[in-house]
This record gives sequence, C-alpha cells and structure tokens, in this order.
Amino acid sequence: MTNVKSSQSMTRRAVLGAFAATAISAAPTFSNAAGFLRGAGDIRRLRMTSPRTGEKMDTIYWIEGEYLDEAVREISLFMRDWRTDGVKNIDTRTIDILAASHNLLDASEPYTLLSGYRSPKTNAMLRRRSRGVAKNSRHMIGQAADLRLGSRSVSQIYRAGIACGGGGVGRYSSSNFVHMDCGPVRSWGR
Repeated sequence: MTNVKSSQSMTRRAVLGAFAATAISAAPTFSNAAGFLRGAGDIRRLRMTSPRTGEKMDTIYWIEGEYLDEAVREISLFMRDWRTDGVKNIDTRTIDILAASHNLLDASEPYTLLSGYRSPKTNAMLRRRSRGVAKNSRHMIGQAADLRLGSRSVSQIYRAGIACGGGGVGRYSSSNFVHMDCGPVRSWGR
C-alpha cells in the first residue's frame, strides 16, 4: 500500500508531526481508561506493519476529541482481508485499544498485524484448519486484530491489552500473537 494522500492531508500531518513525539495519547474511549488520558495530549497514533502484504502504516487518527475520517479509512484499508482484498470499516474502539496497549508497552517498533478484518469465506477456511477460530469471530465485523511485537513477549502484550479494560484479549503463546477486540471485557489463553 503506498501512502498516497491529498496535499491537505499531508499539510495537516506535517504540522501535527512536530507535536506528535511529545503529545501522543493512545487511550481507549472507555470510561475506565480515563487515566490514560491525563496529561497525555490530544493525539492518538497507530503504527503497524503487515508481513502478508509488505505494507507499513504510521498514522495519527484522532486529534482533540475527533477521529480523522481519512486516517480511520487508511487503517481499515490496511487491516483488510489480504486473502480476498475485502475491506470492512474497523471499529474505532478496537483501534483505540490497539493504540492504547501499544502506548502502555512504550515500544518504538510498530505492531505486526497478522489478522484484522476477515471475510466470512476466510474465517470459514481458517476454522477448517484450526479449532481456535471462532465461528462468529469479531474479525468478520471489523472489531478484532491479531498482533505481535518483536521487542515484547506475548505475556507483556496480553497484560497491556487487559490493562486497557476495553474488550477481549486472547493470549496465543504457541503461535506468538495476541488477539484484541472491542467486544465484552474478557480474557483467555496461555
């Protein structure tokens, strides 16, 4: 995915870039995560790479209480089903959880995205291969992501996801990834 943006977008991002290093807030919008907001600034950012497509993404998607539609669309496109090229709008609550957990980990590297949106066809194929894939997976409605970070353990990422208190967090140690979603608060895995 090339980072083609309108000149208006580039100008806005260039201005915001000067502040991003010191004023990044990656807090979820959930009431129990209000502590993450205090003193953290008014900008939220998400950074990811995709080993499946070779794409990289680094975007500010929220400024002063407002989601940036173009950036949220960019995230949704990045998190598409790479097998079918299907795109689904990614729930902003999931985006917030990903960004908040990354912020808590204080990691300089981007997340590695293993799975974002999955079409029903892709989900069914994965279910045939693994009993760990839910029939009604939140991946199919744009509410989940499977992630890893080379500099952090599965347990560290899992604990950061749980600390956000905003949804489901699954630990898949043997496969070296963590699942995060904006569904009911719950946790599972080893």
